[in-house]
Amino acid sequence: MNEELIKEIELAKKHLLDQLEKIDDKRSLLRSPELRALYERIPKIEPDQRAYFGKAVNSLKEEIALAVDQHVNQAESLPPIDVTAPFAPNVDMSNRPSLLDANMGSLHPLTKEIDYICDIFESMGFSVIPSREIDDDWHMFTSLNFPEGHPARDDYDTFMTEQKDKEGKPWLAPAHTSTMQNRVLTKFKSNLEEGNSIAAILPGRVFRNEDVDARHEHTFYQFEGVFVGKDVNIGNLLASLKTFLEKYYGTDIEIKTQPFYFPFTEPSLEFAISCPFCSKAGCRVCSYSGWIELLGCGMIHPNVLKAGGIDPEIYQGFAWGCGVDRLVMMKHNIEDVRLFESGRLDFLRQFSAGGDS
Repeated sequence: MNEELIKEIELAKKHLLDQLEKIDDKRSLLRSPELRALYERIPKIEPDQRAYFGKAVNSLKEEIALAVDQHVNQAESLPPIDVTAPFAPNVDMSNRPSLLDANMGSLHPLTKEIDYICDIFESMGFSVIPSREIDDDWHMFTSLNFPEGHPARDDYDTFMTEQKDKEGKPWLAPAHTSTMQNRVLTKFKSNLEEGNSIAAILPGRVFRNEDVDARHEHTFYQFEGVFVGKDVNIGNLLASLKTFLEKYYGTDIEIKTQPFYFPFTEPSLEFAISCPFCSKAGCRVCSYSGWIELLGCGMIHPNVLKAGGIDPEIYQGFAWGCGVDRLVMMKHNIEDVRLFESGRLDFLRQFSAGGDS
């Protein structure tokens, strides 16, 4: 067999053995494109070389199969690992490593602020219902007035799983806490029949395919607000948000809105507040504009109410979605959103003392 064919098999062997150390599904190597390409080469080479080359390819496959079996058997024979244990079971107990005192721990700043946000809204009569971290197409899009093929779906570069729901569609990592709106409307519509309103806040973690930088993360926290009742108008929406934000920042603020587009609200608004740090004089936090664009909101679209079994001719509602990370960054003058997920103790310890918001 000529040197070129020998070199081809040796390169394939080296690549496959390298991959064996890196991949989890070891047996997939036996179905690898490299092996398949070698077998497809057999009928294309010179007849006098064909038998030798075919035998060498079979030997390579047997060698890879043996290496795969050894790796799999070795992994299965290893004792289980307790990932919660503070040190390995074979550590000399007379010289074991010291453990951190549990009293040194504290709540993460985002957890503290979410608790504080929920406390404010509960004092305003809102129920707190946590959002989900995996959901289906219906709650992510269709129930929110995003029919299939709607161009607004393209604005949500959504993470999908390989697993499918009962409709045969991929499960989704929610890109907004609005996925909970239909559940809230459906669950609490009996409140309306009893003469009461629906009022809920929905905090949770959301996921988007973002280019990560100081102001953007692929994983962050939101809280959704939903209110439905009779004779509800946009003034109620603005008053509710203003009341919350003045309590949260501990100062009087001005608000302003401008038209926007969301499929699930009509009319839709972008909501901005006067900078609570410079009183509109202009500072680094507000980019010297005096205003900070904070969230999206609007009156719940009639189609969204209908999807929840509520008659939009009788009842109206409003909703908003706000990023928790952004609120906290403004409140504590944090310049980089990535710090929240960094695990840096020097950053986190700044929030461990003094405690309350």
